[in-house]
Amino acid sequence: MRLGIDLGGTKIEGIVLGDDGVEKARKRVATPRGAYDATMRAIADLVAALARETRVAATTPVGIAIPGALSPATGLVKNANSTNLIGHPLDRDLEQVLGRRVRLANDANCFALSEAVDGAGAGHRVVVGVIVGTGTGGGIAVDGKVLTGPNAIAGEWGHNPLPWPDEDERPGPPCYCGKRGCIETFLSGPGLAADFARASGRTSSAQEIAAAAAAGDAAAAAALGRHARRMAKALASVINVLDPDVIVLGGGVSNIASLYEAVPKLWGEYVFSATPEACSARDAHVPRDVSTPLRRNRHGDSSGVRGAAWLWPVGE
Repeated sequence: MRLGIDLGGTKIEGIVLGDDGVEKARKRVATPRGAYDATMRAIADLVAALARETRVAATTPVGIAIPGALSPATGLVKNANSTNLIGHPLDRDLEQVLGRRVRLANDANCFALSEAVDGAGAGHRVVVGVIVGTGTGGGIAVDGKVLTGPNAIAGEWGHNPLPWPDEDERPGPPCYCGKRGCIETFLSGPGLAADFARASGRTSSAQEIAAAAAAGDAAAAAALGRHARRMAKALASVINVLDPDVIVLGGGVSNIASLYEAVPKLWGEYVFSATPEACSARDAHVPRDVSTPLRRNRHGDSSGVRGAAWLWPVGE
């Protein structure tokens, strides 16, 4: 069996999976507020409870999804929105507290791994997992393993600028990272809501906009149309660089059903995969042959904790 922990800002979720991916147990507790030591104790108590319930061996390692990354240069947590984790050697500290081997990964990487192993990307070699919710991030799994990179930022496409911007998309909204026009400022749930508010003068969440569009609201439908084109541009740049076998969407915005039809229809305009007819016509609007599928995630909110459990391959 394998143990996984998803350390979030408001909750810590734990899971035990069999080697076949079948869930044996799951528990969730509240994340202690702003207290590093208390967070470690909460994780330790959760692991102990899961181990008792399922009789997991004392030598079974733990995979942990975190809202940040472990710096390869320093071995300390960086880029975490749970700021109490930043600057700590969380994996080493947890190994001492748990008495088990620990492997950490960014929560978006765990999402990608989960969907690659037995989710919407199962059976494919290169899987890009894209999380579009409160923020916008992503992860890459290759041959069932997370691709991290020397800076531990592989897949973080949300903080690239929106490619091929229209005039009204320049310089773009300000981003918390200090730049303007990041993909996140357009595609995240708050980004979609802000675009709708700018165009209509109305305040609605991403989910409310999608519902209004389905009910025939013209302003909401227009906002979803702009959002789909922007997602198509942003994902086309991912396809141009990585050419993945499949792209899987996660996060709250992934529940907007129209994206799965609209975005692939639009991204052919931007993917460098022109048909001979398009090349001879030199017309960017001629449909292009793009084989990459865009899929909804299979495991939903469980992908993070399931991916954490898969961080330790069988036999390690």
